[in-house]
Amino acid sequence: MTDAVEIRQGSGPVILGLPHTGSYVPPAIEASLNARGKELADTDWHIHSLYDGLLPDATMVRATFHRYVIDANRDPSGVSLYPGKNTTTLVPLTDFDGRDIWDRPPTVKDISERRDAFHSPYHAALEAELERVKAIHGIAVLYDCHSIRSHIPFLFDGTLPDMNIGTDGGATCAPDIEAIAYEFAASSPYSTVLNGRFRGGWTTRHYGRPFEGIHAIQMELAQSSYLIAEAPPWTCDPTKAARLRRWLTDILDAIQDTALELAP
Repeated sequence: MTDAVEIRQGSGPVILGLPHTGSYVPPAIEASLNARGKELADTDWHIHSLYDGLLPDATMVRATFHRYVIDANRDPSGVSLYPGKNTTTLVPLTDFDGRDIWDRPPTVKDISERRDAFHSPYHAALEAELERVKAIHGIAVLYDCHSIRSHIPFLFDGTLPDMNIGTDGGATCAPDIEAIAYEFAASSPYSTVLNGRFRGGWTTRHYGRPFEGIHAIQMELAQSSYLIAEAPPWTCDPTKAARLRRWLTDILDAIQDTALELAP
């Protein structure tokens, strides 16, 4: 067993949520994965390193466990994020290509135990940090950090844009925060879409309550924007990453400045 969550507290209004960069799989769970599942291919590779230091005053809340253990960005009740579309579940039964990942799939009891041991502690920490930051500034912004391969026919057609901003159609944050994030992303060299295939996961939708002073926005990056190749060993390209970090810094700075302007 390992701690389910890492927390690095900052003094600013922005919290970086990192639900999918963890790689820890308890031995008993790993033994139930098949060879494909043990590859952990659907990790948000290097995202915690990509964002490290970009906004010095930001708080970071990071899940240490892998999404195959339980997905910290899914509704704990098991309700689908995207009804009618292919997606993965609270405890995924397949990978992003729709292929089985288990020799022994988890039981209802297994899922309940993992919810208590992993999912709940992560979200308890995230909620506590949002409340702490809001108490300081009168406002808090959850910026949920994600990445995914740019070509996954099981999940979406064609090639994913480089930057995919999700606010559930504007419901999870103030219009000014959505607008400034999109403005800076769209002015970058990277292709950008707002509320496209990825409209914000459960975390964004659950915590985004702008009328209460808690705003949430998701950034899903195409891994082609910073990896050498979207394939094992999933190596980060230092040149690509440095270029992307420059633009992510601008986006985060703009979100922080806007949040402070909106603070009561």
